[in-house]
Amino acid sequence: MKLSIIIPVFNEENTILEVLNRVKALEIPGVEKEIIVVDDGSTDATASEFQSSKPSARAQADGFKVQSFKFFRHPKNLGKGVAVRTGIKHATGDYILIQDADLEYNPKDIPMLIESIRNDNAEVVYGTRLRRLPNLSKDERTPRFLLHYLGNRLLSFITSVLYGQWLTDMETCYKIIPRKIVQNFTLRSKSFEFEAEITAKLLKKGIKIKEVSISTNPRGYKEGKKLRTFHDGAIAFWTLLKYRFTD
Repeated sequence: MKLSIIIPVFNEENTILEVLNRVKALEIPGVEKEIIVVDDGSTDATASEFQSSKPSARAQADGFKVQSFKFFRHPKNLGKGVAVRTGIKHATGDYILIQDADLEYNPKDIPMLIESIRNDNAEVVYGTRLRRLPNLSKDERTPRFLLHYLGNRLLSFITSVLYGQWLTDMETCYKIIPRKIVQNFTLRSKSFEFEAEITAKLLKKGIKIKEVSISTNPRGYKEGKKLRTFHDGAIAFWTLLKYRFTD
């Protein structure tokens, strides 16, 4: 199996190296990795940080293939959805997975999702963060995160009602989807509503989604979180409603 891991990035100079190191270090028996980084017009040092992490001759000798490491850069910020679409366009794996660059998602959870593909005969697997309330620290991000958590639960409930399959975490970044299915979709989302669009189109085609519990390390807005709960939540709701009745 070949897995294309798409990493959309915008101004993540503080975390991009750690994310890449974790993904590169991930070993899954029988799985070849293709890492695709899409810099969505970052204005910080993200691009130079990435260049410093490109595989060396030593890494290649240790078995990491340079040709499985791709980098694309947008001339300006076009939105996460556009960055993901760029990655999908250039993916060659059997399956596609999106990895955010902010360390909220731990690549160590990826093998569990692959295991579900292999052992549960699942076609599409989502990593759910919301089957239980995360263990929150008492800092300034807690009230906002609780609001974000409740918003995600509401959007997942709306998804379940509109499309007839129960999901606990529609907005999760960790989705493993066959590349041929994704590349056959006409995807239009430019920003965070990508999660709603891809979920709507999968469910509308009658594709069953298997959920597997994963860990999460939520970051606050001071740490660089970009999702705006009310604004992006409203757009996600409209996206779910729109694609229920149109293509």
